[in-house]
Amino acid sequence: MDSLLFFLDVPGRIFTVLFFRQNMNHPDSILILDFGSQYTQLIARRVREHQVYCEIHPFNQAVRAIEILKPKGIILSGSPFSVYQEGSPLPDQSVFETGVPVLGICYGMQVLAHLFGGKVDPAARREFGKARITLKKTGSRLLSGLPDQFQVWMSHGDHLTAPPAGFLPVASTENAPYVIIEDPSRKWYGVQFHPEVVHSEFGSDLLRNFVVEVSGCRQDWTPESFIQTKTEEIRRQVGQDQVILGLSGGVDSTVAAVLIHEAIGDQLNCIFVDHGLLRKNEAEEVERTIRDQFKIKLKVINAHDLFLTELAGVTDPEKKRKIIGKLFVDVFDAEAKKVQGARWLGQGTLYPDVIESVSFKGPSVTIKSHHNVGGLPEKMNLKLLEPFRELFKDEVRLIGNQLGIPAGIVQRHPFPGPGLAIRIISDVTPEKIRLLQEVDHIFISELRGKGFYDQTWQAFAVLLPIQSVGVMGDERTYENTVVLRAVTSVDGMTADWAKLDYNFLGAVSNRIINEVKGVNRVAYDISSKPPATIEWE
Repeated sequence: MDSLLFFLDVPGRIFTVLFFRQNMNHPDSILILDFGSQYTQLIARRVREHQVYCEIHPFNQAVRAIEILKPKGIILSGSPFSVYQEGSPLPDQSVFETGVPVLGICYGMQVLAHLFGGKVDPAARREFGKARITLKKTGSRLLSGLPDQFQVWMSHGDHLTAPPAGFLPVASTENAPYVIIEDPSRKWYGVQFHPEVVHSEFGSDLLRNFVVEVSGCRQDWTPESFIQTKTEEIRRQVGQDQVILGLSGGVDSTVAAVLIHEAIGDQLNCIFVDHGLLRKNEAEEVERTIRDQFKIKLKVINAHDLFLTELAGVTDPEKKRKIIGKLFVDVFDAEAKKVQGARWLGQGTLYPDVIESVSFKGPSVTIKSHHNVGGLPEKMNLKLLEPFRELFKDEVRLIGNQLGIPAGIVQRHPFPGPGLAIRIISDVTPEKIRLLQEVDHIFISELRGKGFYDQTWQAFAVLLPIQSVGVMGDERTYENTVVLRAVTSVDGMTADWAKLDYNFLGAVSNRIINEVKGVNRVAYDISSKPPATIEWE
């Protein structure tokens, strides 16, 4: 996450927005109705991978979503509920009166059955994990090109015991007689498994068949089409106004800056607040890319002393966050006021920022305060310009590649807004920052050099408030302990520790201890999320 996105973590700043796509430049769309599944975002990502536009909306906002989006197909997500429970989430009947194809996934399949006369019961044996399905019927458009047997990922305690009238059984497992059903005349389909997860073989092909072959969507959701559409939209929105964008050096804000500059040129004014808690040489890299390569107006504010003074003696991570957040707002606001004619505040808000707090129990989408520039739009009387609020992180990277941004920035790992302050598990001092920057630089350099960097979602070092005895040469030492952390993930919501080669870790440890004065012990974090978090604080 870009630091700009964090810096809106100011108490009491909550923005509530009902989000629907306003421009209709992508008429071929899929609507995904959310019933509370942990995999709903993953469905959207899989659909987007086939260059088809889609949006997620709470099931109880279906009527308005259909009216505005005019989808060519509808996907019903999974859910932790049972359809026969009192108060279970069920969509408005109008969803099934649109005449467009419908695909129910897991709970979504049970919704189809429940609403149209089928029978759903608790399974005698619940299915969680891998299962093998066997096709009972050939010729289904949903399964075009798929083999007669393949592995899928199950996650259900209920199953279909009698399909609704008009539905035909297509596939089964040893434990469930109706794993895929279809009503080909209405183009309604149900699958009991999760095709969106990587553990389901041919799941991506199944989803492609639904959105392209069955729903007839054109595959025109591409980086090129997005850039063209969005730059035209930005020009219309902004007119002759000036735009301010808080640059962090991360992927989202950097790509947003280059895209907005592509649209309006010198009407864009980037402000980079360097709080002194960045990675080694990061401030110089930001200047080199933004100002030198892309010729974008950039104001760099060196606020090292201010931030370090306010953080002196502070050890509580939440206090660190609040101090840094407030200072950022103050420094950014003071500099932004110098920009004449500014009417817009550019941000790198992403689609997960918009939908992550969607509750199917409520009518609105709540964007958490840390996803906005803490009160700045209100404080400065600015309108928000968020070109990426329709995109996932990987799509932003594709946009960055298309815009010619260096791979070292486009593929950069997420970095927390408070920077190294929350990776120093004690009070923050210049010496601790220097030490951690050097350790982190060695770790990242080695990951890049051995080709491991792009295989990990995030990698970094943590400085512990622990000193231990060591031996260097003939002398005893009493120096610091650092922890290396590397995880693999799809979107950061869950993560596993990266299984890096032991010889590689040994070489990194040797370099750190030999080259970074003040460190004599290196550990490697093998905790997954959950139960741990990716960051330590």
